[in-house]
Amino acid sequence: MRVISKKPLRDFWERHPESKSVLEAWFKNATQVRASSFAELRQTFASADYVDGITVFNVGGNRYRIAAVVHYEKQRLYVRKVMTHSEYNRNDWRRK
Repeated sequence: MRVISKKPLRDFWERHPESKSVLEAWFKNATQVRASSFAELRQTFASADYVDGITVFNVGGNRYRIAAVVHYEKQRLYVRKVMTHSEYNRNDWRRK
């Protein structure tokens, strides 16, 4: 899948340097996955959830969340927001 864009990941790990290796590993896995549906995506990312039209990936042992829009027919994954678990729980990401 083509991941668009890596910038939100980079911006996040610059603020949270401890997350860099986890986010880089997620990026590598995401670029290698081929999925035609959410069910297929969950075969690679078992902890992913689908919330209000957004696919939410739990990464780093549930410490971080990546909110993305996935277009399976185009094999594109658009990273919308990267956040800590506590930022995710505030639900601000749903309003944007």
